[in-house]
Amino acid sequence: MRSFLLVYDRLRGELLEEREFPDRSEALKARFAAEREGRPGHIEIVALNADSPEAMRRTHARYFQSAGELTRGGSMMWARVRRRSALP
Repeated sequence: MRSFLLVYDRLRGELLEEREFPDRSEALKARFAAEREGRPGHIEIVALNADSPEAMRRTHARYFQSAGELTRGGSMMWARVRRRSALP
């Protein structure tokens, strides 16, 4: 299992930083240090574990997509939900 630190700007929908660490404890230390920097509330700092960077990108895709991609994905999901729930 590999550990990663991500710094994500929710307002811009942009990944600002991605770093890999040898173990979870190092990633958590880096997360807490980044949180102490006093960043604005729309900056999200997370420590994640995954088997590979590719697996992390699949399981936490929102950190790697643009705001437009996320919006389109959400719109498509709601369209599918509405179609499934429509009465015959």
